[in-house]
Amino acid sequence: MKMENFWQTPVKFLKGVGPARAELLAKETGIRTFSDLLYFFPHKYVDRSRIYPINQLDFAPAEVQVKGKFTAFVEKQGPRGKRLTGYFEDETGMLEVVWFSRYKWVKNTYKIGEEYILYGKINRVGGRFSMPHPEVEKAEEFQAKSHGGLFPVYPSGEKMLQKGITRKVMRHIMQELFGKIPAGSMTETLPPEILRRLNLMSREEALRQIHFPDNLRKLSAAQYRLKFEELFFLQLQLARKRLLRKKNIQGIVLASVGPLFHKFYHEVLPFDLTEAQKRVIREIRRDVKSGYQMNRLLQGDVGSGKTVVAMMAMLMALDNGYQAALLAPTSILARQHYENLKKWAEPLGLHVDLLTGATGTRQRREIHAGLQNGSTHILVGTHAILEENVKFKNLALAVIDEQHRFGVAQRAKMWLKNTPPPHVLIMTATPIPRTLALTHYGDLDVSVIDELPPGRKPVKTYHIYEKDRQKLYEFLKRQIHAGRQAYVVFPLIEESKNSDYRNVTEGYERFKRVFGPSGIRVGMVHGGMKPADKNNVMDAFKNGEIDILVSTTVIEVGVDVPNATVMIIESAERFGLAQLHQLRGRVGRGAHGSYCFLVTGNRLSDDAKARMKAMVTTSDGFKIAETDLRLRGPGDIMGTQQSGIIKLKLADYVKDAPLMLTARKEAQNLLRRDPALQLPEHRVVRKVLQENFRHKSFWNYIG
Repeated sequence: MKMENFWQTPVKFLKGVGPARAELLAKETGIRTFSDLLYFFPHKYVDRSRIYPINQLDFAPAEVQVKGKFTAFVEKQGPRGKRLTGYFEDETGMLEVVWFSRYKWVKNTYKIGEEYILYGKINRVGGRFSMPHPEVEKAEEFQAKSHGGLFPVYPSGEKMLQKGITRKVMRHIMQELFGKIPAGSMTETLPPEILRRLNLMSREEALRQIHFPDNLRKLSAAQYRLKFEELFFLQLQLARKRLLRKKNIQGIVLASVGPLFHKFYHEVLPFDLTEAQKRVIREIRRDVKSGYQMNRLLQGDVGSGKTVVAMMAMLMALDNGYQAALLAPTSILARQHYENLKKWAEPLGLHVDLLTGATGTRQRREIHAGLQNGSTHILVGTHAILEENVKFKNLALAVIDEQHRFGVAQRAKMWLKNTPPPHVLIMTATPIPRTLALTHYGDLDVSVIDELPPGRKPVKTYHIYEKDRQKLYEFLKRQIHAGRQAYVVFPLIEESKNSDYRNVTEGYERFKRVFGPSGIRVGMVHGGMKPADKNNVMDAFKNGEIDILVSTTVIEVGVDVPNATVMIIESAERFGLAQLHQLRGRVGRGAHGSYCFLVTGNRLSDDAKARMKAMVTTSDGFKIAETDLRLRGPGDIMGTQQSGIIKLKLADYVKDAPLMLTARKEAQNLLRRDPALQLPEHRVVRKVLQENFRHKSFWNYIG
């Protein structure tokens, strides 16, 4: 049998599995073949090297191991039905072993007077020790399989346990597999020089040790080797994809920085750029004149000045006779960008248009004509830009803001708006932890604006409980009477749009009752309103005609009202960290001191307490993102459905960050030496990558 055929053998042909269990394993765990089973790793290990005398169980841990003999089995009627009690003795005492089902099987299988090893949880019932449903093995067989005392525990669900696929059964199934593996079938996947340089365990030994470790040292070495392998091939695929894109996709050459760029920088820009902004502009400049298509991610905390950088990148396109576009996820954000860009563009004699779902038919026709004849220089819009009938004369740069709100297919549509495809600048105000950026955006170039413009004051953040609401109201009244404005944000409750609406409208009515008699003007905006109505409310708030704006998260990004100094987030425990940080970024945008209040109920989960603490103790978006990653995991942060985040089997995005960097460095070094992976020692690496591409997961490749 060929090795590939062996690894693709269905698990139903393995002793102890059969068709019924194979079907259940496929449904519950995704295990269908020998290959899948081999890479179904234990999620923990129990140390069964110690056997406790029964008379010392008072001092033992919750799960223990004892050695002795059954002396009798007795069926009893208990308050919850029948049960079988086995009396188990060693030289020091007696233990009751209880089964609530499978009595006949137990009595026929376990023999009086034979020596067994029992493993399970210990209870103390009526002065006696009791062990319900233990793992039971013959003592002689246990000694032969003890593997240094470390026993693997595999992930399992309730349905598997109900059908008899217990910890013990899963171990036996895995032992059956290892007993069948042909010699030399687990070929090496990593190049010899990497194995030597990093002193890595061989692949075959690592796979054996991770299932049946001889000791903790070998287990640790096996986990390190397999984690590195997982991260190495992930990073290699991303680096190669980036290399091939740069090689194969030609970009529009924006050769010169001309009068528009210089006039904007010297005459229109009302403030000095930070050193971080200047550095990012230089990085963009290098990209757009290189002859390759730019695909750059621009990360910057709220208020760091990404929009100005985007404007100057667009001016590079316009100076060379091309057009630019900015794509935003909401009409409020698109309109905010449009107003900023229009304000900056008019002194330069440039025409900016806004295209959203609310744009009327006549205006759309005019915009389409302007795009095709080149009289529209910059188009700002929402998903409406992606429509097939939106055609440009010569689009050279597409800026995508808050990119995580767009699906991959939607973002790719911007590529089709020009031939060759436009340069792409992706912006996000949601800081992404470095380890996540190296995987999610590993095929992009990454720029970071890591300093705020001078004069930006940090927002003071406080966590208050519902009982302190009256003090909050008094503080808010003082701020309003001093001429400031405030946001009050209510959470979206996804289960019901009606409850979303009720949530914010009830809050709006409450704030009107509390503040209206003082002459304080309260307004409301939410996602269910017509675009024109939302815009009218936002304009009134910007113009100072509304003092307190009660809102849902529709104001999360893009809203810029420098006079707003207070952000109150109601039911803050219902928000994720990234969203809380985004909302806080709506204040602190002017010259006045600003405040964020996180209002919660009195009873909070540990997770919610950790989020509140992170918000109060730091305003650094990247530190908050790292905390968010630890609390929630990568899929939740990036949005697994859209992000393509790879769910790692062994490695951890937080704990294994140093190993991720090592793997990235090794992958880049390998491609520098052998970009096509054609050297004899790299052929197996190339094969693994090809399999990876085909199956979307490295762990499907064996042999």
